[in-house]
Amino acid sequence: MEDEGKVVIFVTSGPETPQRCATPFYMAQVAAAMDNEAELIFQIDGVLLLKKGVAEKIVAKEGGKAIIDFIREAKDADVEMKVCSAALQLHDMTEDDLIEECDGVVGAAYMTDQGLDADMVLCY
Repeated sequence: MEDEGKVVIFVTSGPETPQRCATPFYMAQVAAAMDNEAELIFQIDGVLLLKKGVAEKIVAKEGGKAIIDFIREAKDADVEMKVCSAALQLHDMTEDDLIEECDGVVGAAYMTDQGLDADMVLCY
């Protein structure tokens, strides 16, 4: 199957809304499995999901698997994960605070370009 398209998912929800935290990773993984380029961009409180030690403690549903497992499954499916530089500043974080699955820090111009170039944009 040839590439179908590009899916960009902006993740703004964080640990305070755990029921919203698994879906973006799952959707990105599904998009990648369907031969789409898939990228997650973490903004606002979403950046906290990629902070070391946080995703291991969060489950979307009581008794469910930890968000870190969703992160690793998406990464195994070649989903790119980037964080907003302003969101890092908002939470007094640096790149050193991020888990190894994070592919880098980006700014507003990058995020705007990715959204404009995508075939589908989702927000969580």
